[in-house]
Amino acid sequence: MQAGDGRPSYDELAALVVEQARVIAELLAEDERLRAENGRLSARVAELERRLNRHSGNSSLLPSAAAFIRPEKKPTPRSGRRRGGRPGSAGGGLAMVETPDRVDDHLSQGCGGCGAGLILADGAGYERRQVWDIPLIRVTATEHRAHRCRCRCGMTTRAAMPVTAAGSPTSYGLHLCALAAYLLDFQHIPVERTARLIGDLTCANVSTGWASGALGQAAGPVADSLKLIRALLTLGHVLHADETTTRIGGGQRWLHVACTERLTLLGLGPRSREGANTLGVLPDFRGDSLALYVGYPDARHQLCGAHLARELTGAAEDHPQQRWPVQVRWALPQLNEQAKKAAAQHFTDIPPKRALVHWESFHHGVAVGLSLHPRAPGRNLLERGLNALDAIRRAFTGHLWMPPIALTD
Repeated sequence: MQAGDGRPSYDELAALVVEQARVIAELLAEDERLRAENGRLSARVAELERRLNRHSGNSSLLPSAAAFIRPEKKPTPRSGRRRGGRPGSAGGGLAMVETPDRVDDHLSQGCGGCGAGLILADGAGYERRQVWDIPLIRVTATEHRAHRCRCRCGMTTRAAMPVTAAGSPTSYGLHLCALAAYLLDFQHIPVERTARLIGDLTCANVSTGWASGALGQAAGPVADSLKLIRALLTLGHVLHADETTTRIGGGQRWLHVACTERLTLLGLGPRSREGANTLGVLPDFRGDSLALYVGYPDARHQLCGAHLARELTGAAEDHPQQRWPVQVRWALPQLNEQAKKAAAQHFTDIPPKRALVHWESFHHGVAVGLSLHPRAPGRNLLERGLNALDAIRRAFTGHLWMPPIALTD
């Protein structure tokens, strides 16, 4: 109902206010919902971008598993020095030998003056050049004949065939088998390409089946060496254990490794503790090993310093406004440098004055990071760092003692 002058009545205005309040409430609710949805999508986009930018330099990803987009590499600044070795450095070129395997003498067709013939006896010196090369490789067939001889007593005796020639009337020899095993096992060349390479180089028409079987033939002679390597790895004081991917038959397989500075043992197995145990080393090891393989109670563990550094690089890229990743990443390599210097001086521990500032920087960086990010037990980089101080210490200081620091998180 309207007033006489055409203006809305009180009841109409009250109803309009109620309707507008309802619309405003709905819009506010929709705005709140959209804000929440936008926040969720923004967080998801940020997470996807973070994953997309992960590569082997800022995470634990293998180079083969890195994202499609690689970060641009900054050009290396030029030093201004000329190419080649520095003055006084040892050269790496071929050096002449005094007793070559073969000597070819070359004479001129005739005298450069009168044209008369020349012989080596007229020599007045020579100029030397040495060429290092390999002979033309071509497979050769050697026939073994086991003769039968009849004694005066009437007994006929046949000689035994060499072990390398036993079995079928024709076979490939040990040198070709060794070459196939080397190409397959050490150079990781596929079976088909190995067979083709051997055929191209030697004219031996080997099959893929033979090339694959060469590994089995090579396994027997090295069995005792493998036992010795396992024993030495098990008895060692420090052991590195890890795994990586390899491709076999078009599929992905896991390759486990246990090694020291001088010994390396590789073996195929699933990515599990059972797979690591197939190497026959870790269950009996009692020294220091990688923390990835927790659960071996007789071994002390250390984290992988390279993995920690890469994860800290990723954290610095994810949070460019925060200083704690850079601080922690600076402190850990500095501890490593102090450990190297102390070991070179035959110290049994790192002098406290050398390590204190770096160890405190690590602790404070972790504490600041934990104050800025929610804790995620077992998954958070900071959480793992706080709970594995001894493992981190071993990763960057080896077995040298460091002064303890009592800091809270």
